[in-house]
Amino acid sequence: MNPIEYLKESRDELKKVRWPTRATTLQLSLIVIVSVAIATSLFGVIDYGLSELFKVLLERSL
Repeated sequence: MNPIEYLKESRDELKKVRWPTRATTLQLSLIVIVSVAIATSLFGVIDYGLSELFKVLLERSL
């Protein structure tokens, strides 16, 4: 397959795609952003808690 034919077929395939609406894109983007924020907060709290726990444990062992 030559490059020109490939590009034409790719363009034809892209025309067949059912693209999401703007509202759907915004809704799904918001879900992703909120999910990432929640996960980041959760991991941050766990990291902080474990750090403090290890500090206490290390101080007791010295």
